[in-house]
Amino acid sequence: MFRNSNISSHFWKIITFLILISQFWCATPVHVEKRTTQYEIRKFRVPVDHFNLVNNKTFDLRYLYNDTFADKSDSAPIFFYTGNEGDIELFAKNTGFMWELAENLRASVIFAEHRYYGKSLPFGDNTFNDTSNLGYLSVEQVLEDYGKLIQSLLANHRRPVIAFGGSYGGMLAAWMRMKYPHIIEGALAASAPILQFNGITPCDIFSKITTSIYTSYSKNCSTNIKNSWNLFRTYFSKEDGKKELNAVFKFCDPLKQEEDLNHFLDYLNDVYENLAMANYPYENDFLSPLPANPVYQFCTLLEDLHVDKELLLAMHKAISVYTNFTTTLKCLDYKSAFDTTLGGMAWDIQTCNQLVLPMCSNTKDTMFPNAEWNFSKYSDDCYKNFKIRPELNDITFRYGGKNLKFTSNIIFSNGLLDPWSGGGVLETANNDLNVIIIPEGAHHLDLRSSNPADPPSVQAARKEEERIIKRWIRNYY
Repeated sequence: MFRNSNISSHFWKIITFLILISQFWCATPVHVEKRTTQYEIRKFRVPVDHFNLVNNKTFDLRYLYNDTFADKSDSAPIFFYTGNEGDIELFAKNTGFMWELAENLRASVIFAEHRYYGKSLPFGDNTFNDTSNLGYLSVEQVLEDYGKLIQSLLANHRRPVIAFGGSYGGMLAAWMRMKYPHIIEGALAASAPILQFNGITPCDIFSKITTSIYTSYSKNCSTNIKNSWNLFRTYFSKEDGKKELNAVFKFCDPLKQEEDLNHFLDYLNDVYENLAMANYPYENDFLSPLPANPVYQFCTLLEDLHVDKELLLAMHKAISVYTNFTTTLKCLDYKSAFDTTLGGMAWDIQTCNQLVLPMCSNTKDTMFPNAEWNFSKYSDDCYKNFKIRPELNDITFRYGGKNLKFTSNIIFSNGLLDPWSGGGVLETANNDLNVIIIPEGAHHLDLRSSNPADPPSVQAARKEEERIIKRWIRNYY
């Protein structure tokens, strides 16, 4: 959380300095060795509704299992990944640190899929066809799924279970430790914005941090982005300009109506945010195929201040860093900002029930257009789409918000180059919690596989995380 604290007041200077360092650190291409992840795909039968004994419907929850590192004793640790908003295999392949640590500490590895994502669909192909099916998609149901799965894995054996998760998965890992301390010995919650809720964190912090990341590479970069919003609308307002806009960007579906333009501008919002989150010091394909230091690559194409047609062409070239780094796409699909394995309808539903994350921006302080936070409109849109009325403060009520004095054994790690760090735990008075700040880290970079291009603060964070987890395991025994 960003208050009037030392962390808040010096944040932007830290951002500027450390991005310059990261540019130097990763200026030379490096050979990347990808860790091979092997696992069995298993299923575990869980109730559709854990809290209604009259409802006896069940479904198969998918999980990934690997015990090749474990010493085959009945007491080997279990590393349990609390799957987040997508196909669980995607997260297994992008959480290399957990595999490395399991090998070092001889632990079993479990990646559990989140209900309503991937292949863990409670009502099969009809899961999203009937709004009456959507009420079973809640944090409590998910945590109960995971708790019951862990209970079955323990099978009366005494074994320490460490929860791991990044982003929303990190939130779930932290909440697992809070709710089931008798099952979960400790949790690594990486880039977990558990404070990004109403009345705790300002709604504009995400857009401010994102803007600062681009500005730190080049002030003209964020200025060009800020100026481009009106440029796109100006071009679209005239028939010749609309043709020019379609010709330059080569849209798969040409912009014809105002709704199309709004889809494109929303898409660009996602692009800039995703570039910042996946601003890793090496090539990756987590959200989209990207080069090393993608924000730097993007901003090198916007170092000069541009106007009119020159700005239009420069923006297209820069945006291609995200949309077509492989140069294999023939057209730009602005109607799909995310890979199909991530997010989708289930995430929209979750943000319309419990996970209401207030977001806003203003042109004065950010490179984004003005966007007010209007809960009434937000609620109406949710009801229109899903027949759901959001519970604005539900998560804060259930898990305490910033009141963390009654929990323990959680590592909250946050990279200062991550837009979500504004809603993360950056300080705490609770000595039983561990806060790790990673100045050069993007979104849960510490959970990814070790890489020669990793900056020093990421390497140091992983060493500290390993030291703490070893202590938890030792104390358990």
